Amino acid sequence: MLDCLSSAADAARPVWCVTRESLAAADLPESVRRFAEAASFAGEAGKFLLAPGPDGTVAGALFGVAGGARADAFATGALPALLPAGDWRLVGEIAEPRLAALAFALGTYHFSRYRSAPARAVHLVPPEGVDVAALTRTVEAVRLTRDLVNTPANDLGPAELEDAARALAARHGAGFCSIVGDALLAQNFPLIHAVGRAATGAPRLLEIRAGDPAHPKVTLVGKGVCFDTGGLDLKPSAAMLLMKKDMGGAANALGLAHLLLARKAKVNLRVLIPAVENSVAGAAFRPGDVLKSRKGLSVEIGNTDAEGRLVLADALALADEEAPELIVDFATLTGAARVALGPQLPPAFTHDEALAADLARHAAAEADPLWRLPLWAPYAGMLDSKVADTNNVSSGAFAGAITAALFLEKFVSAARSWLHLDIFAWNPSARPGRPEGGEAQTIRALDALLAERYG
Repeated sequence: MLDCLSSAADAARPVWCVTRESLAAADLPESVRRFAEAASFAGEAGKFLLAPGPDGTVAGALFGVAGGARADAFATGALPALLPAGDWRLVGEIAEPRLAALAFALGTYHFSRYRSAPARAVHLVPPEGVDVAALTRTVEAVRLTRDLVNTPANDLGPAELEDAARALAARHGAGFCSIVGDALLAQNFPLIHAVGRAATGAPRLLEIRAGDPAHPKVTLVGKGVCFDTGGLDLKPSAAMLLMKKDMGGAANALGLAHLLLARKAKVNLRVLIPAVENSVAGAAFRPGDVLKSRKGLSVEIGNTDAEGRLVLADALALADEEAPELIVDFATLTGAARVALGPQLPPAFTHDEALAADLARHAAAEADPLWRLPLWAPYAGMLDSKVADTNNVSSGAFAGAITAALFLEKFVSAARSWLHLDIFAWNPSARPGRPEGGEAQTIRALDALLAERYG
């Protein structure tokens, strides 16, 4: 069982979840009700009150939640930081017990690799009917994703990202291989090699395979840029501060892979991660260079800071060669996506109408939001090059997330469906259940969708 869960239901103290409207009718001990009135607790969303028992010890806690359309499925994620040590259970206004338990568990997360946190032995007895095994899988996947994104580049370069992927494959008995350094050129991954060749840590392509070949093939591709200086189109220092998270796509792909492998999903799973560091050195690729891609398309480099789409292009081309049922790529790809939708709402791109509708439905049900943006074909001309088949950046300042997706689309033609997710993989400020730092985005919605489709 997870370290934040408890089976001691009889000894667990209650957290009475109430709304402003339901407080008066809530089933509270009379002493608790009187104390709440004396403390002017009115059930406002987010308000918290410890309630004493007759002997002066803590009898329970009151927690205000929003009701109706304003309800926050993750509100209970605030409780681990508020409750005293001990075992607790949720009662009252719990719209979705499964998500309430998940939010509580995710609210206990702390990145402790470099600085330990004071021990807070706060445990939740999962609400009745919650699938503890599924809850455990999900929390493990999110913790894995957050830990990888939060680790700085001096401890998580391409080699260390390979170690993490290899360890995940070994845990689940999956196959693993990697192509490193100049072997990328020998095996026709020129874009991955070009982006990573200037770094001390050699570029590589990581691959995990698992599942019955007779099952539908689902391929996950994750952008694994372990640090992005911008290359010769150097970022200003302020723009580099969060670039340890530029491998957030790879982290999320590995998180989803854990969910699928742990529940033995009926898919033929393949995970591809181009792992590189975009560095500045004499061997760095240059603005104006023309590079060949695995697919055969020539790419003019309009900006070396648009490197993520280059490494994804070779990986997507490889994925597409097997004509899978579904390719999903995750990438911290564009600032334009954040300008359009902010850090909490990743844009999704696909031509598959049924996939888009199903994904939106599961995103809402899992409180794992995303929003579809169009693959607007008239913008494709913004990627035209006078000397190559395509440029890696558009000729204008508009629609950056869309033109990046249109660039990637050039490398997918045989797959039955393709989904591109331009994620942020980061919480710039803490919210209930979602502490500041690395974050898993869209993987819970995708796991639910794949479970529905394939079992």
